[in-house]
Amino acid sequence: MNDSPTIKSNDPVELTIAPRSRDLGGFSVRRILPYAKRRLVGPFIFLDEMGPATFAAGQGIDVRPHPHIGLATVTYLFDGEIMHRDSLGVVQAIRPGAVNWMTAGRGIVHSERSGEEARASVQRLHGMQSWIALPLAQEETKPEFVHYPTADLPEIQQPGVWMRLIAGAVFGQSSPVRVFSEMFYVHAEFDEGAALTLPADHAERAAYVVGGSLEIAGRLYESNTMAVLAPGAAVEMTARVASRVMLLGGAAIDGQRHIWWNFVASTPERIEQAKADWKAGRFAAVPGEDEFIPLPES
Repeated sequence: MNDSPTIKSNDPVELTIAPRSRDLGGFSVRRILPYAKRRLVGPFIFLDEMGPATFAAGQGIDVRPHPHIGLATVTYLFDGEIMHRDSLGVVQAIRPGAVNWMTAGRGIVHSERSGEEARASVQRLHGMQSWIALPLAQEETKPEFVHYPTADLPEIQQPGVWMRLIAGAVFGQSSPVRVFSEMFYVHAEFDEGAALTLPADHAERAAYVVGGSLEIAGRLYESNTMAVLAPGAAVEMTARVASRVMLLGGAAIDGQRHIWWNFVASTPERIEQAKADWKAGRFAAVPGEDEFIPLPES
């Protein structure tokens, strides 16, 4: 679906975002946020859909060590496995349904690769990668990585709709994942014809259709489309076919954020400092990893 036309004041959808696809050497990534007309939704400043991709035996992903500041990353998989390693010494297999929350704060380095066991046979990889902008008071907090197994996350059932609450609070429930600002992040599976009303609890909200077809106010939002919702009113959405949807949002972030490569900060000067630190090798290394992604030239 193309970018939305001019929106009427009573329209529940403010904007439609069609992601830009990128081929990373046979691995497709859809970049949803940031978008020219919408930089953030709540604290979500970056959102990618990874795959789906199928790798032959012996193949996989190899994202070399790279740095982050000023954000938290949330990797959430539908299929496959990614091995996370970081400069804190954490080694963690990321598998479907679990939450892997990495707080960069003042600086962290990590790699993301397919593990040896996953490479031993044909593997499918599909999931979501999001970055959460940290509030001003936590921009320089200490780096941290926390893994939350699937069993720890609340499941929410409504007629024809199953949901997993990844982080934050919505529908009267709260996730145990420690967050830094008001937010919600939900994986929802709709049966054909099922309807769900998203409450107006949060100032900024969006629905990203991973697969299927969602109807909102008489318009259809097909696979790989995000509907950014207008604030202040509950919004009903109906699945025209069985659909997978990510619901997300929260309070508006406190002030402007700059984003460059893997860095997020409230000032351009902090970005420049991070660039200089990475180029000079002042970030901590990932134990056991000799490779790294160089600072981009532009």
